[in-house]
Amino acid sequence: MSYLPCLEIEPEEQATASIIWLHGLGADGNDFAPIVPDLKLADNLPVRFIFPHAPSMPVTINNGYVMPAWYDILEMSIERAVDVEQLKVSANAISALIDREIERGVDSRRIVVAGFSQGGAVAYHCALTYKKPLAGILALSTYFATADVIELSDANSEIPIFIGHGTSDPVVPEVLGQLATQKLKEHHYDVTYKTYSMEHSVCMDEIREIGQWANILLGSSD
Repeated sequence: MSYLPCLEIEPEEQATASIIWLHGLGADGNDFAPIVPDLKLADNLPVRFIFPHAPSMPVTINNGYVMPAWYDILEMSIERAVDVEQLKVSANAISALIDREIERGVDSRRIVVAGFSQGGAVAYHCALTYKKPLAGILALSTYFATADVIELSDANSEIPIFIGHGTSDPVVPEVLGQLATQKLKEHHYDVTYKTYSMEHSVCMDEIREIGQWANILLGSSD
């Protein structure tokens, strides 16, 4: 089996949970690795962090420039015209990483799929179509690109979802985070929606709240 290349951060003890975290357009798996200590996960919560690297491809909105991307973005309208088939291919590649975590001995119900911006759109599609129950979805500064075409999995009909968005985001306007929340709630998902005074990024308040969410979700509130 061929897997996406990944940066992995192992806990000191045998991992009992995993967080697979997808970067945004033009970045790579190193982008979010530095914030792991800032999450302040409990000492008794050994989590393996997996930061996959997206393949490089031409991106239409950037004049066809080749860069790391989970899928092509065809136009930057508020509706976000994207290459849905490429997005699905990326979602399948992340599903393969989830399968590998299960083979490594991590229960599917202790695996979080996280993503920022483009990575978040893939995280939504991957987790909401995955055939085994997962721990949660972490969707940061992103949008639900496949909301109108997705075939939702019953296994994850009750999956907790944390959405964080900047109120001054010029790249993915906050209205897209609100729209994703609305669509998810129409399907009765358990959504936590948080906003932060920032642009297209993460901030310490958000990182702290993500850590608190993960501690509770994965079995410790220490």
